[in-house]
Amino acid sequence: MLVQVRVGGDEPEPELRGLHGWLTQEPAVRSTASVSLVERPARPGEMGGWLDAVQLVTDNGWSAASFVLSVVTWRQTRPPRVVIRRGDLEISVTDGSDDEVRRIVALLEDRGEAGGEA
Repeated sequence: MLVQVRVGGDEPEPELRGLHGWLTQEPAVRSTASVSLVERPARPGEMGGWLDAVQLVTDNGWSAASFVLSVVTWRQTRPPRVVIRRGDLEISVTDGSDDEVRRIVALLEDRGEAGGEA
């Protein structure tokens, strides 16, 4: 499964690097997913691209719950908007409540067609 996490704000690159570092330090995430930074290609006239997302490629033993809890914990100390994307599905992380965590985990674990915004 491929999952991407994007952050909002004026300067998302430091936040993306921080989230990448956070996720690579989480044993439950690190042991079941390949975590990398995704760069958006440069547009005409630009010197280079910029960071666009943190990407996870997961294996069968992946725990959506561990991943979501890691993102929510990281997000609680930062101001940017955080969006988790799997296929066409986009999920905004807002308050990190138990209900929100359960909802996000259920959506990520759904093996059916991912579509729309949650």
